[in-house]
Amino acid sequence: MLSLSHYLILGAILFAISVVGIFLNRKNLIVLMMAIELMLLAVNMNFIAFSHYLGDIAGQVFVFFILTVAAAEAAIGLAIIVILFRNLRSIHVDDLGSLKG
Repeated sequence: MLSLSHYLILGAILFAISVVGIFLNRKNLIVLMMAIELMLLAVNMNFIAFSHYLGDIAGQVFVFFILTVAAAEAAIGLAIIVILFRNLRSIHVDDLGSLKG
């Protein structure tokens, strides 16, 4: 049977992978957004684990709010990336400096 520490270790590993993904890849906006989403999912898994461990449903309800905000963020971010690609023909972070007015 899996204990709370197993879930917390898995959440910490996923969070560390996403932090490494953000620091190692600062060129591609899509990979940066995927790393941020992975970070949010790692935090959500910790919320679910603690909620189950404590027998309280508040953590699980909080996860639904986080997932809703994350879905809206991903949709808006993807729309911005599509518009940037149409205008600049690139989604590299270095090319975004030309947008300063």
